Amino acid sequence: MTRSFRLTLAQLNPTVGALAANADAARRAWEAARTAGADMVALPEMFLTGYQTQDLVRKPAFARAAMAELQALAADCAQGPALGIGGPLRRDGLLYNAYFILSGGQVMASLCKHHLPNTSVFDECRLYAPGDISGPYRVGPLRIGTPLCEDAWYEDVAEAQAESGAQILLVPNGSPYSRGRLDTRMNHMVARVVETGLPLVYLNMVGGQDDQVFDGASFVLNPGGRLAVQLPPFDKALVHVDFTETPDGWRAAPGTLAPQPDAWEQDYRAMVEATRDYLGKSGFSRVLLGLSGGVDSALVAAIAADALGPENLRCVLMPSRYTAAASVEDARAVAAALGARLDELPITGPQEAMEAALAPLFVGREADVTEENLQSRIRGTLLMALSNKFGEMLLTTGNKSEIAVGYCTIYGDMNGGYNPIKDLYKTRVFETCRWRNANHRPWMKGPPGEVMPPRVIDKPPSAELREDQRDEDSLPPYPVLDAILEGLVDRDAALADLVAEGHDTQVVRRVEGLLYGAEWKRFQAAPGARLTRRAFWLDRRYPMVNRWRDPG
Repeated sequence: MTRSFRLTLAQLNPTVGALAANADAARRAWEAARTAGADMVALPEMFLTGYQTQDLVRKPAFARAAMAELQALAADCAQGPALGIGGPLRRDGLLYNAYFILSGGQVMASLCKHHLPNTSVFDECRLYAPGDISGPYRVGPLRIGTPLCEDAWYEDVAEAQAESGAQILLVPNGSPYSRGRLDTRMNHMVARVVETGLPLVYLNMVGGQDDQVFDGASFVLNPGGRLAVQLPPFDKALVHVDFTETPDGWRAAPGTLAPQPDAWEQDYRAMVEATRDYLGKSGFSRVLLGLSGGVDSALVAAIAADALGPENLRCVLMPSRYTAAASVEDARAVAAALGARLDELPITGPQEAMEAALAPLFVGREADVTEENLQSRIRGTLLMALSNKFGEMLLTTGNKSEIAVGYCTIYGDMNGGYNPIKDLYKTRVFETCRWRNANHRPWMKGPPGEVMPPRVIDKPPSAELREDQRDEDSLPPYPVLDAILEGLVDRDAALADLVAEGHDTQVVRRVEGLLYGAEWKRFQAAPGARLTRRAFWLDRRYPMVNRWRDPG
């Protein structure tokens, strides 16, 4: 008789610190798997605590509470399929990133992560001790090896488990989204399959946590690297995968092959999901933002509408004496197209009052950037007052190019609790707006169609803090600026490399100076959705005081 095995993959969205709620989600997945006749249900890495916990997991009371929740979960899931779930393990005074197999009312096996990632957004060497390489465990007729997340990026763990008798590999993950990440994951997992000759299940979580968003896109590979199952990106999913024993070993039956969208759609989805989860998991259901008539605030408004629904978005237009009539019209058009509320709150009165208050101390000094920043700070103060009064989180709207070079006002337009476009360079802002105008998906809560008038996208960018101001008065043209920043930030390129690519030496030196000089602003900036592998915050950690410059 041919033997078979049903594995339920739970691609779900945990919340950091919500131990009981995460355990309840695991119970519901287990119950669905039991109803479907599964032999085992698997949840992602560190699902019980949520991921990433950062230093929270080092708190002994938290780790104890997580382990107590694990024991209760094992007792509740005694009669039915085995359950695999990630969580912390404290043993002999050491803390491990572990994966637990629950069966028959107890923890049948606990496997500890061997390779601890310590690059990019990960700092696991600081948090956990490395575990020994674990052998396979048996569930029903099947011996399963579990390289835990980073363990599968190296050959040794999977190889050792295969040599110890594993018949399939189950890889639970907490792998955050970055552009092109799925291809990188797939390449590494295909290598493990080719090396071991075993089927491999790659299970990832979904949902946002602080600046990161986990994109799911779980998959199953058969020997030879053939794709048997591909789950959708960003969506929660509960999928049953059937394995059958053949003369050549166990094989996964073909199943769902969800399409994977292009990079423009995935970036936009990541910003929407990161915003939705940051707000929802923080207890906010409504947001507000300053809508200037410019492209950045228009895009943030569209993201917010798609994340929460236009009815939960308040836009505030705050014109000054320098605001063009066209900008007022454009802001009104964006709010109307989205179906969002628009409040108009001119800042002329507060601006004149503050200038008058400062005038005795500014006698004999010409107006300069001080007065420009004053306008931004008035707007920031008014927006924070509205946020406090109505319980709506303020979204800030600076793009990666501006944040990189400090073309933003601390305690002014940088005010806010979250920034959906923090990792999006200005040139990509323009193209993302065009993409959203041309595309609508079921996961978007905002309306379909052209929600950002083309002239908002096409007009020359301006902060409108003085007469006839343009961004290019202060910065290189955005295509030039972004190319230099992509080199300096994303590739760690040397000045000589950028000059060899055709950039002017003095322009590169100036951009480098602005980049390093703005570190103190970024240190105080709101978190925002991570889209690249070199987002500001955990990916790139520079000193605020830094006198070094590339001599070229």
